[in-house]
Amino acid sequence: MKISKAAAAAAVAVALSLTATACGGSSDTASDAGASGGGGKDKIVVGIKYDQPGLGLKTPDGKYTGFDVDVATYVAKELGYEPNQIEFKQAVSAERENLIKNGDVKFVVATYSINDKRKEQVDFAGPYFLAHQDLLVRADDSSITKAEDLNKKKLCSVTGSTSAQNVKTKLAPEADLLEQGGYSECLTGLENKAVDALTTDNSILAGYAAQEKNKGKFKLVGLSLSNENYGIGLKKGDKELQTKINAALKKMVEDGSWQKAVDKNLGPANFKSEPAPQITEGS
Repeated sequence: MKISKAAAAAAVAVALSLTATACGGSSDTASDAGASGGGGKDKIVVGIKYDQPGLGLKTPDGKYTGFDVDVATYVAKELGYEPNQIEFKQAVSAERENLIKNGDVKFVVATYSINDKRKEQVDFAGPYFLAHQDLLVRADDSSITKAEDLNKKKLCSVTGSTSAQNVKTKLAPEADLLEQGGYSECLTGLENKAVDALTTDNSILAGYAAQEKNKGKFKLVGLSLSNENYGIGLKKGDKELQTKINAALKKMVEDGSWQKAVDKNLGPANFKSEPAPQITEGS
């Protein structure tokens, strides 16, 4: 009797899975993807940034490149998924928690700094990278050499980012803060002199400055305004997934893949990264 019940339950599960797939993939499908580290699942949905060169970028031909993409691909493989089974979904800063809580993605690898406020809503694995907040200014601008110089000037960052609030509340309270949906809009404003500086992590800024079309236009001020430990965001309470991702990150560092990914994606900008940080989440 137990066997027939199990068989019936399995049949229902398969039918529901096929129905969800036929409907174009619902949040339930994304939530289920990767739940058992592969186990015959068709795909896993991972949140990344689409507009961060060197970290998470969707190219015009529909490909995905960057350090975060390489980390996500490595972790997914350790969970049992090949690259062609990964579905990348855009995770803008302001929506990362919602994507995770709603089950639209299994995890998020999107320059996602670990902090206590975010940990009230989601859990993290990692950290897997240590960045520092900096400022990007126009190459010919010598008026900004420290954070306090932003007082009375126009500062741009993205909605939901901790970087701009850090400057506004702690370092330059009289800065005129403009928040945009993505860093690309901030960069356009900086080039057009609509804003005076863009603030976020030095890794992100280096990626933009190193783009062929931007060479010679911008420069990093060279500040370390904060420590930003990038973690992989996942649904709160999913300790099994957290443990598996942490193990994958440790393996990535130990086998040299982590350093290769850093060199490949951020090396061209002459960016010197910190060593891989110790994993603290879930311990």
